[in-house]
Amino acid sequence: METTTDAARDILDLSAPAPAAGQPERASADLPQAEIDRLTDEIIAAFKTVYDPEIPVDIYELGLIYKVDLKEGGHVDIEMTLTAPACPAAGELPVQIEDAAKTVDGINSAKAFITFEPPWTPARMSDEAKLALNML
Repeated sequence: METTTDAARDILDLSAPAPAAGQPERASADLPQAEIDRLTDEIIAAFKTVYDPEIPVDIYELGLIYKVDLKEGGHVDIEMTLTAPACPAAGELPVQIEDAAKTVDGINSAKAFITFEPPWTPARMSDEAKLALNML
């Protein structure tokens, strides 16, 4: 069953449509669905190993990952946010996320980009994260 929280956190669609004119080709166009599914599951598992240093919840369940885009050559671009613009982990979290993504077999490189649009809110957190923080 999909909740509104799940819909707000719909980030990993490695089988998304082809890029606009002038953009690099997406690697997923050449991958079988089983491989896309495996990469998706393993990238999520890798993200779940990275924790916000101030909140005892992983960055995936917090809803900090907005988008993951698989490119040719096993590269992923990761669009993410922070819980606040002045987050003290702003320098380390993107590197940790890139390193986590690169642990997945088939991912050769990763680059995390921070955005604040849309701004993060607790509504992006999964029910698991809310339960861990006694917010349910």
